[in-house]
Amino acid sequence: MYIKKIVVAILLLGLIGAGIFAYVVYSTFFTPNTSFNNKEAFVYIGSNDSFADVKEQMEPLLTDVSSFQKAAERKGYASNIRGGKYRITKGMTNNDIINNLRVNNIPVRVSFNNQENTASLAGRISEQIEADSLSLLKAFDDGDFLEGNGFDQESKLALYIPNSYEFFWNTSAEEFRDRMLKEYQRFWNEDRLAKAKAQNMSPNEVVALASIVHKETAKVDERPRVAGVYVNRLKAGMLLQADPTVIYAIKKETGNYDTIIKRVLYRDLEMDSPYNTYKYAGVPPGPITMPDISAVDAVLNPEKHNYYYFVANVEDFGYHMFAENIAQHNRNKEQYIRWLNAQKINR
Repeated sequence: MYIKKIVVAILLLGLIGAGIFAYVVYSTFFTPNTSFNNKEAFVYIGSNDSFADVKEQMEPLLTDVSSFQKAAERKGYASNIRGGKYRITKGMTNNDIINNLRVNNIPVRVSFNNQENTASLAGRISEQIEADSLSLLKAFDDGDFLEGNGFDQESKLALYIPNSYEFFWNTSAEEFRDRMLKEYQRFWNEDRLAKAKAQNMSPNEVVALASIVHKETAKVDERPRVAGVYVNRLKAGMLLQADPTVIYAIKKETGNYDTIIKRVLYRDLEMDSPYNTYKYAGVPPGPITMPDISAVDAVLNPEKHNYYYFVANVEDFGYHMFAENIAQHNRNKEQYIRWLNAQKINR
């Protein structure tokens, strides 16, 4: 009888112990453990982050940080951190959270356009992925990479086709650059390459000319006509004489790309720079900005006409007045100069 009581007691203690263990396991792994009120929250884990870094990010989102740590240690996550962007939804348990942090790295949309140099591009991209601007700029300006892929320090901006792309947040600088090379090669398909060849231009020259077209007009529907003017000038052996290239030359010389120049002066036209198309023939050695795809396609598909000149149309701002000869152009230009003077735009 005494032995029977001992056995019963042991069984009861076992059941209590099992119950306590089950409760601990359940509360550690399967009890909701989020403290935020929104439907979801996002966590950005760096490629070199430790579990302490993860825990610091998670702390404001959790009701019980210690249970999260215990679950992470028992599931082996604490010693196997994976960088990326992760979504935590309201009501998730520690088990759900850790499973998410292991495998559900969320892609991010990376967008960029109209940067004037690789430094500004690096700054723009660093706001959207883990790689910082210095590592991105180093990757963009890598001479061996550029030379090996048909670029140089002047044409390197032509590699980056402005658009919106999907990346993982923890993409490195080199991975971003290499992906952009693949996008560049995809963009320059057989059709575009054939059209560039028909214009006697390389893809990089097309982009350089497109950057001028982009700067000359923000009106997408006018870009093929503006492109046609420059194509006509090139075929006729004329200087491009594009004011935006002079403005870019000034910015490049001073290193201040934030300079605002609304009026090009005659003295500016004497600036000795390969980007000054009033002094140097042909297309500049590189793009003066990152042109929109519409500007690139405008150069590849220029409007066929007999215009060689154009000037801003003061009666229809954003658009231009086009001319076939210098006499007509000078008449159009007088209207524009009168308007500049009336507005007291001297620089």
